[in-house]
Amino acid sequence: MIFLWLKAFHVVAVIAWMAGLLYLPRLFVYHSKDSISRETSETFKIMERRLLKAIMNPAMILTWISGLFIAHMLGQFSSAVEIWFLVKVALVILLTVYHMYLANCLKAFQADRNEKSQLNFRVLNEVPTLLLIGIVIMVVVQPF
Repeated sequence: MIFLWLKAFHVVAVIAWMAGLLYLPRLFVYHSKDSISRETSETFKIMERRLLKAIMNPAMILTWISGLFIAHMLGQFSSAVEIWFLVKVALVILLTVYHMYLANCLKAFQADRNEKSQLNFRVLNEVPTLLLIGIVIMVVVQPF
């Protein structure tokens, strides 16, 4: 029974993390407009900081912790690790690196030093979707 609760907890954490990874670059798109006022920029800074600190960071940490517990309970750390699992972990690591990149972008916005364009953030907004597709395929289909 504890395994099912852990799995449910993991899914909720993943959903919260993904929501933030999809929403933060969208906020950056609007924040990077040249025509926004100082007051609007300050509002975006608050929204972006709270999203990262209150939702994304805890969700990422909970995703990793619960995921590692699940993998341990399923014996994924045995000597015969399956390729699909290694690919999935690599994709989750890339998602974590992307998260850290967004945190650095947020620091630039907080210091009024953003030099990236709206187009850059629009393209970046597709990265977590592609990684999520790969992760879900690895978990559900286990093609390797």
